[in-house]
Amino acid sequence: MLAGFLALLAGCTPPGPQALLDGRDLLEAGKYPQAVERLTLATAVLTNNAQAWNYLGLALHRTGEATRAAEAYRRALVLDRDLFEAHFNLGCLWLDEGKLDAAKSEFTACTLRRGDSFDAWLKLGVAHYRLGELVAAESSYHKALRLNANHPEALNGQGLVHAQRRRSREAVQFFNAALKQQPDYGPALLNLATVLRRDLGDVNGAAQRYRDYLALDPASPDAEAVKAILISLEPKPAAVAATPVAPPTTNPVVTNVVKTPTVVPAAPSPVKSNPPALVVKPVAAPAVSNAEVVRLPPEPVIRASPPQDADASLPPTLSSSETPSVSAATSTVPTAESVKASPEKRNFLSRLNPFRGSRKSGPKAVEILPATRTAEDAVVVAGTEAAVSFPRYRYRLPDAPAAGSRTEAEAALARGREAERDGKQTLAVEAYRQAVQADAACFEAQYHLALAHYTSRNYPAALAGWESALAIRSDSTEARYNFALALKSAGYALDAAAELEKILAANPDDVRAHLILGNVCAEQLQDKSRARVHYQRILELDSQHPQATAIRYWLVANPR
Repeated sequence: MLAGFLALLAGCTPPGPQALLDGRDLLEAGKYPQAVERLTLATAVLTNNAQAWNYLGLALHRTGEATRAAEAYRRALVLDRDLFEAHFNLGCLWLDEGKLDAAKSEFTACTLRRGDSFDAWLKLGVAHYRLGELVAAESSYHKALRLNANHPEALNGQGLVHAQRRRSREAVQFFNAALKQQPDYGPALLNLATVLRRDLGDVNGAAQRYRDYLALDPASPDAEAVKAILISLEPKPAAVAATPVAPPTTNPVVTNVVKTPTVVPAAPSPVKSNPPALVVKPVAAPAVSNAEVVRLPPEPVIRASPPQDADASLPPTLSSSETPSVSAATSTVPTAESVKASPEKRNFLSRLNPFRGSRKSGPKAVEILPATRTAEDAVVVAGTEAAVSFPRYRYRLPDAPAAGSRTEAEAALARGREAERDGKQTLAVEAYRQAVQADAACFEAQYHLALAHYTSRNYPAALAGWESALAIRSDSTEARYNFALALKSAGYALDAAAELEKILAANPDDVRAHLILGNVCAEQLQDKSRARVHYQRILELDSQHPQATAIRYWLVANPR
């Protein structure tokens, strides 16, 4: 069939293939409206040609017709769900449209199909970063840099993540590395200047970077703001020793305060497919920067909702102000035939667990403190190829503490929240500890102290804190959910499962608990039958769940 198609292209080309070739050439020439016209004809004739639809989507994308472009990309994926280029281009379109969760799903699908694709990992990092999922963004950028260690945009992206996580010196190293590879890379210059000035107080270094940035493009949209900052950084002239001048009677009023400039990233340029039947040269990207630029907003403060699953190496997806983030890879759903296609495919899918976590996903912010375990705490679970020993958590079972000074506790809580907003995690922990000391019966104090320990990966302290919080308010679903996450992260899989079962006993429709319990069963307990129950329940409760495709993928890859 492919040979026949090649023969058609080489000989007297019929209208459909000829229109496809013409559309490709027009795309390369930047004549996008004409390309749309020819590729529309191509898809009308070659209705089942996924590559033709992908080209049409690309042409429509370039002409700004986002809705029609998305429809064309989706049509290509209906015809060939494994067409990497269509997933990638659709992800770029969603980034352009600000539909970040959808973009993340498409780029995750790309990384599942081509784990060695630098572009896929880079764009996945961009999606994570824009969503504020900094741990996942760091992991994606890290994987991109393993494939291309000298790429300026990937180095700049990793610098952004470190800047947002208040690792200013590490951020500077990444920005400098990007500039070493490309000295005229504007986003890294502006980011470096911002971090030097705002975080490290290096006025002279920041001023020089701002000058370098202006020299690249004096007419850039940020030029006036950068000039104003430079003026503010210039040293004030020394006072002249002459006749003293009386001080002013009123304070001067400063107007027109200039904010730190930011470069709004342009939409990533989608790439074309490169089907075997066509030799396709890359389409030139628009002459604009698509790199992220640091804005340094305050770190999000987690208040009464649990943190992200620290073990997750893939993108968090259940994120809102009230629900925690749970990681799972997203992909399209394979057919049973595709799973059985070849021994290599079977071996891959037999290892694939889209919910599997890894502490090797990126640099650690702090050292993980291991939980205390002893031989008598372990329980052996059989039923797999080899019996597996699981450590058990020794519950403290504290009584409800006595009340103290609620006023002092609330003041300390306020100090802790302020320290977290400023990125001072150590001070935040100390303030929350003072709140607990002032009033051990204050649920919010116990909750925030445990959450701070969990964020720092001090799991023994976090576990003790969650027990104390539950001793005060045993019906708190959020506290028990966090307790289960901490147990999972500390390696107490059986106890984590037990706590999640308690949540489900009270609320059988809690999707979060089903998802984490399914993850625990699949990745730690190796109980696939039990995992299937919870994954299937998620699909019953919410067939459009963000992880629905990943769950279906896992179910196909792990039959009964």
